[in-house]
Amino acid sequence: MGRHALPGTPPVPLTLRKSARARRISLRISQLDGRVTLTYPTGVAENEALNFAQQKEDWIRGHLQDRPIVEAVGVGQSIPIEGTVRRIVSATGRRVLLRSDEIGVPPGAEARRLARFLKELARDRLTGACDDYAAILGRPYSSLTLRDTRSRWGSCSSTGGLMFSWRLILAPSDVLHYVAAHEVAHLAEMNHSPAFWAQVERIYGPYKESRRWLRENGADLHRYRFDAPG
Repeated sequence: MGRHALPGTPPVPLTLRKSARARRISLRISQLDGRVTLTYPTGVAENEALNFAQQKEDWIRGHLQDRPIVEAVGVGQSIPIEGTVRRIVSATGRRVLLRSDEIGVPPGAEARRLARFLKELARDRLTGACDDYAAILGRPYSSLTLRDTRSRWGSCSSTGGLMFSWRLILAPSDVLHYVAAHEVAHLAEMNHSPAFWAQVERIYGPYKESRRWLRENGADLHRYRFDAPG
């Protein structure tokens, strides 16, 4: 890989990646850190790839400008939990306390404590939802795991293993339930055919509004960092 930059104010760092599998020049902007990767086939000269990036400069800068501002969570800030914005406050004792408009976190490594609590809450909510939808579908799942994925909100393996992003706990409850139903429906239909969507609607109900919310607002759930020192 090579590193270059688009000139301008500010300059935009570019990571160049030559690939034997690439059939055309392509650009990718990471949702995680905003890194711009320029991939091009082995038969294409580096200067040609850089010229392509320069032609796309307005597009690149526009996407970088639209990226959510990353926030390191901490006491005094607010964060959505099950779609409700709650203020993070200090709590006495050893337990994280979830209230209607705030969440109390014991002092010391607050961000990590909060992340641990949210992952446990996500597992509880997703397990309950998947158990209900699997019962309606009549197909059991084999396992349920949580990750901090950015390319997908959930997946279902051919062996019935379900995987979800724990950040779904930040979204409204009906959105989390939609993703649970979506992946459970794959236990019956490992595709996105009309038959699959019919199963989603059968076990979840009308899903288009929740699906639209995730498409329009999902990237914003990745703005919160939980690795801040505390």
